[in-house]
Amino acid sequence: MDSRKIIDILRGTIDPNLRQQAEEELTQMKKIIGFTPALLQVVMMGELDMPVRQAGVIYLKNMVAQYWKDAEYECGEPKPFHIHEQDRAMIRDAIVDAVVHAPDLVRVQLAVCTYQMVKHDFPGRWTTIVDKISIYLQNPDTSLWNGSLLCLYQLVKNFEYKKKEDRGPLHEAMRMLLPMCYERMVHLLPDPSEHSTLLQKLVLKIFYALTQYHLPLELLSREQFTEWMEVIRQVADRLVPDQTLQVDEEERPDLPWWKIKKWALHILARIFERYGCPSTVSKEYKQFAVWFIKTFTQGILQVLMKILDLYRNKIYISPRVLQQTLHYLEQGVGQSIAWKLLKPHMLSVVQDVLFPLMCYSDSDQELWNSDPYEYVRVKFDIYEDLVSPVTAAQALLLSTVRKRKEMLEKTMIFLMQVLTTPNVDPRHKDGVMHMIGTMGGVLLKKKIYKDQMETMIAQYVFPEFQSPFGFMRARACWILQNFDEIRFKSDQNIMAAMNCIQNSLLNDHDLPVKVEAAMALSAFLASQNKAEKIVEPNIRPIVQELLKVIKETENDDLTNVMCKIVTTYTDQLTPIAVEMCTQLAATFQQVVDAEDGADEKAITAMGLLSTIETLINCMEENPKIMEQIEPITLQVVGLILTKNVMEFYEEALALIYSLTSTRISPDLWKCFEMMYQMFRNDGFDYFTEMMPALHNYVTVDPDAFLSNEAHLFGYMKMCKTILTQDCSEDDECHAAKLLEVVVLQCQGRINQCLGSIIQLVVERLLREVKTTELRTMLLQASLFICTIGLFGF
Repeated sequence: MDSRKIIDILRGTIDPNLRQQAEEELTQMKKIIGFTPALLQVVMMGELDMPVRQAGVIYLKNMVAQYWKDAEYECGEPKPFHIHEQDRAMIRDAIVDAVVHAPDLVRVQLAVCTYQMVKHDFPGRWTTIVDKISIYLQNPDTSLWNGSLLCLYQLVKNFEYKKKEDRGPLHEAMRMLLPMCYERMVHLLPDPSEHSTLLQKLVLKIFYALTQYHLPLELLSREQFTEWMEVIRQVADRLVPDQTLQVDEEERPDLPWWKIKKWALHILARIFERYGCPSTVSKEYKQFAVWFIKTFTQGILQVLMKILDLYRNKIYISPRVLQQTLHYLEQGVGQSIAWKLLKPHMLSVVQDVLFPLMCYSDSDQELWNSDPYEYVRVKFDIYEDLVSPVTAAQALLLSTVRKRKEMLEKTMIFLMQVLTTPNVDPRHKDGVMHMIGTMGGVLLKKKIYKDQMETMIAQYVFPEFQSPFGFMRARACWILQNFDEIRFKSDQNIMAAMNCIQNSLLNDHDLPVKVEAAMALSAFLASQNKAEKIVEPNIRPIVQELLKVIKETENDDLTNVMCKIVTTYTDQLTPIAVEMCTQLAATFQQVVDAEDGADEKAITAMGLLSTIETLINCMEENPKIMEQIEPITLQVVGLILTKNVMEFYEEALALIYSLTSTRISPDLWKCFEMMYQMFRNDGFDYFTEMMPALHNYVTVDPDAFLSNEAHLFGYMKMCKTILTQDCSEDDECHAAKLLEVVVLQCQGRINQCLGSIIQLVVERLLREVKTTELRTMLLQASLFICTIGLFGF
């Protein structure tokens, strides 16, 4: 294979004028034996320009991802392309060396190749990867360790989520490699350089991936485990170099010295949570947990308390290190051995760590002022919650006051002292309310506090709705939401609460306040019987404002609020139902068209579709409204089905089902045709979700169904495909049921199909049937079809 030609073609892919031709040439060359190893050789040519090498390694990565696995095909079909075994053997022999010696920009892509190769070839075709890694790890040259550790990480990652019984090949490899990793770690520990720290971090990532779901006790004797814990403890305990303070605070978490601390704390917290708590571990780890908590708790807690002391003294701690520290303590609060050590310090932790964390911060203020939309997104982002020190502080506080009785009283005394301080800082007041709201469920279960909560809300919370500080108005809404289950003794107080919430949603000029008010409104409607009547006179402007806020924020929590309101005030919202549907559809279009935040946008879009479905279900008995809602909804459905937006197929099919429940318009019959095309293209996996709508098409208007031969053809084709292809038996049950339904609804009008229907069902019965449900459904369908179809009963 001519390397120069490959280089010229790769260079062409970078030139916009030559890209199409170059890509076509690569497509033709990729099937030639020898091309893939030659491509790897080109990628590893140090004298080549980096853009050319990057183009080559990206193409190589895509080749491995698509064509490494042996191609599967049916007998009689043309054999699809995959990389020839001769080429794969050459790549397997060279890839570890390539990862070790490649520059970082290339190494990252080669590591992805390694992951895919391990996935398909280890251990069957590729046990030599273990030997290659071990050779490099034994070499005293530390510059060779990064690539070899990276390859080992790909090996371990492949087994990270596998069951214990499927991890044998990994454990066999790690018998040799894990001790080497420990030796390398010990060798590197005294060296605080960036290169050394990055290597240490990679070793810890390997250890975490190895142990996060299954702790291989057969690999780690107690002595070896103790050695690892000591190394990890040292990493968590050692100070970060002073030069890191010269870096901007927002960039510090990405420094290797903070990243390795994060991984050390991550390991400690995970092992304690999953294997070290005797009261919660599975039976196989019971003995280990007892030993772990007795042996390591004191040493680990000493390190964690030092971290909290640094934070208390205003010394920078990265958010993830702080979050993991608090997470470990949350687990420890419930364990008697750990609690004995924590108890003397816990009130101080509450006062000096949790309280400051839960106060409104400078970064909160900056984000509120600069980008309120982002402020709302961050505050409601469940992914942010997983890594947020504030969320960890909430969890630790709640766990402490739930499990340790004396801590609730001590904490409340402290909070009331702060709250009653003359001229208290509004941010401190926010922290107090944040903590009280977090403990709301616990407080309402204690009679001594339960009876005081209404008075406290009236005295301290209601006035904050007039605060000049937006964050305090938002906190007032939030705390009402967290005390929504209070049984108000005074009608005046519940009226005041609802008026404050409504006014905040309708009239407050700060977006985060409106969002919190909407959440509080939903909570009160669910928990307070009197709330519904209080809100009713303002429900139309509330809905219109809520639609506006949903469009502005694209917040999926608010779509749940809208669903609650629609089901509660169906009659009152009928006059504006069409307007609501129009705005929801427009917001959906806006969310789908957005290019950033795909995962978050998808959740919001699903919420919008669910709200439209709720609106349809509430208005289905009003034909005039439905006639206007239907075309708006069908625009949304058409967008999803025609553009093959697969992540919304289920919601689109649910909308079709709702629209076809009582009547089927000509436009909805066009939807049937789109469903059939979707099924043929890529909707094969959504047959179960299609089934309710298909059932409606036959049962709601059988005359229209039979008026067009294409309807019956498409219906029968889908059922036949499911019953003759390699589908799940759940799908096949639905197909059998649909055949039964069409025979029942169209008696005497589809006699020409009966023979093929019976043949289809019987042939499926003659093949292996694993579940009783499918066998019963097939027998029932065949009997029913014979009885109804052949005898006309």
